[in-house]
Amino acid sequence: MFKLVLICAVIAMAVALPVGDESKAEVLSRKDDVRPDGFDASLETDNHIVRIDSGDVHGNIHGSFSWISPEGEVIEVKYVADENGYQPSSASLPVAPPIPEAIKRSLEWIAANPPVPDRKN
Repeated sequence: MFKLVLICAVIAMAVALPVGDESKAEVLSRKDDVRPDGFDASLETDNHIVRIDSGDVHGNIHGSFSWISPEGEVIEVKYVADENGYQPSSASLPVAPPIPEAIKRSLEWIAANPPVPDRKN
């Protein structure tokens, strides 16, 4: 009996989930320009997803992508991908809190006073 109630509850939750129309997004514009010296590409869909990229012959890529969050906020991420790796930047990305002053002083002291190695024979 418990299994039947559990199965009915799972089915009810699955039916109650809202069905997003994200999978039915249509492409409004798409441009791809691939050349021997690099590429330029862009994509825009009717659900406000936008992507713009360009790259050079050395494999360096820069671009941006954006979408509208479920809260209605426009999220935009700009990035560079080069020999230094992937480097995104956005006001929406989380930022680490500053290092407390006491920890900073401790790290500076440790760097200035490295431990003396033990000489055991």
